[in-house]
Amino acid sequence: MPDKLLYALVRPLLFSLDPETAHNLTLPWLKRAAAIGITGLFAKPQSVPKSVMGITFPNPVGLAAGLDKDGAYIDALAALGFGSIEIGTVTPRAQPGNPKPRMFRLPAARAIINRMGFNNGGVDAFLANVQASKFYQNKEGVLGLNIGKNADTPIERAAEDYLYCLQKVYPYASYVTVNISSPNTKNLRQLQDASELDALLSQLKQAQQRLADQHQRYVPIALKIAPDINSEQIKSIAAALLRHRIDGVIATNTTITRDAVKGMQHSEEAGGLSGAPVFELSNQVIRALKAELGEALPIIGVGGIFSGQDAQAKMEAGAALVQIYSGLIYRGPALLRECITTLRK
Repeated sequence: MPDKLLYALVRPLLFSLDPETAHNLTLPWLKRAAAIGITGLFAKPQSVPKSVMGITFPNPVGLAAGLDKDGAYIDALAALGFGSIEIGTVTPRAQPGNPKPRMFRLPAARAIINRMGFNNGGVDAFLANVQASKFYQNKEGVLGLNIGKNADTPIERAAEDYLYCLQKVYPYASYVTVNISSPNTKNLRQLQDASELDALLSQLKQAQQRLADQHQRYVPIALKIAPDINSEQIKSIAAALLRHRIDGVIATNTTITRDAVKGMQHSEEAGGLSGAPVFELSNQVIRALKAELGEALPIIGVGGIFSGQDAQAKMEAGAALVQIYSGLIYRGPALLRECITTLRK
């Protein structure tokens, strides 16, 4: 298994660097490796097609948003064999994100804290990258485009940013994710509150219908929610998803809780905590959503997947698909193959 051996060799070097520096080195390296065929040596996961949101996914394990915010590495990531690739979060205008340092590893907890703050080059640069990718040009697979709002857009005008991005990305997306759950943009999570969510989803659904008519193509919309919500909020969100006929829900984003990492170095850093500590938190949200939604709309499970068994647990909780990110950082591409193999069985 060349990918497993190779990652075992390079991980100590990467983990000796600042996490954001390591991130900014790894993706260009992966792009070069794909260009010269090195990633072709990796064992490719078998195809396990699954239809969700009216889309046929080659396999049920996707890449979560956040790894490739600008869509600059789509082809390199596709070479690893993901069932879908979600890129972003993208905002209407370019923005630098929060001050550095803004990403921290907690290896003992197999966790990451980040407060990146939707750093990206803006939606026009993002779409130029999408259109330049062979993955898009050759319609090679499922591409999710994740949209957000600019940090300096007042929260009462957030819908304008989402609608602007939806109109821009719609022609190029397999599906669009609406991210209202990052803890790193001030007040963003209040869009999960009942009245604000109702207003946002109503406008998004109307825009989706107009765009479907305009482009003669229906692109599903999924809502990405936080793990830090109570049972009443879950019921309210589920009811809104059903009322507005949203196509899917992604559960979950990162958590602001610190119970699982208390006392560890970096545990008090502001930002969203991802990785193993989010595993059961997201599972609880998935189970509660499933109880409310039944088969009416699919759940994509994200948070703390570090093994094939973890991916299976997400499915058993009620997810139709899963996505990975932090586990990929800690375990490398072998995690993807292991998850797909386990789910195939």
